[in-house]
Amino acid sequence: MARTVTDIILLGPPGAGKGTQAHRLVEERGMVQLSTGDMLRAARSSGTEMGRRVAEVMDKGHLVTDDIVIGLIAEKLADPDAAGHAGFIFDGFPRTLAQADALGDLLERMGRPLAAAIELAVEDEVLVDRVSGRFTCGNCGEVYHDVTRPTRKPGVCDACGSTDLRRRADDNADSLRQRLMEYYKKTSPLTGYYHAKGLLVRLDGLAPIDRVAAAIAAALPAPVGA
Repeated sequence: MARTVTDIILLGPPGAGKGTQAHRLVEERGMVQLSTGDMLRAARSSGTEMGRRVAEVMDKGHLVTDDIVIGLIAEKLADPDAAGHAGFIFDGFPRTLAQADALGDLLERMGRPLAAAIELAVEDEVLVDRVSGRFTCGNCGEVYHDVTRPTRKPGVCDACGSTDLRRRADDNADSLRQRLMEYYKKTSPLTGYYHAKGLLVRLDGLAPIDRVAAAIAAALPAPVGA
């Protein structure tokens, strides 16, 4: 029996928990998380024609155009190595309505329409508290928090034992409020866009991680063999 392919978008402001839930979907459903930043870095060093275009734009200090990002996504979707996966998680793209249109057109052309746009909603002040205390393992990417999820042994990652624990320079109250304003200006209109298309699933990002994961699973088609 063919594997169920499910492509989704994760929406939500910085610190809403998108990365945590994407990791769960990768582990539990065999999906692939697509990060535009990772794709751009990989393309730049790939030596391909698309990679040369990316390098030229970035070396000039310009923003990479939407058509280049869509081209990179198309390459990923068409990659034979992706055939065995259960679908893609778009995290960080689209950010604008124009990008949403372009992505929707691409998925339709490839015969894999979007299954859902899942929004993790969290109150601003809670986000400030959450992000201000956040740190990650530089080795395996596990996420921790000073108050709600400290490491069992101070300075040591629970998952891999690394002592390379890091905080993002912009994980502070002032920087987060600026990032939230940018999100609301450019990205939050996407919730109305996907609501109109009947694809929006709005979840409480403040709920326990397992409960959020269960709600996401309930909103998606069951994987083959489940």
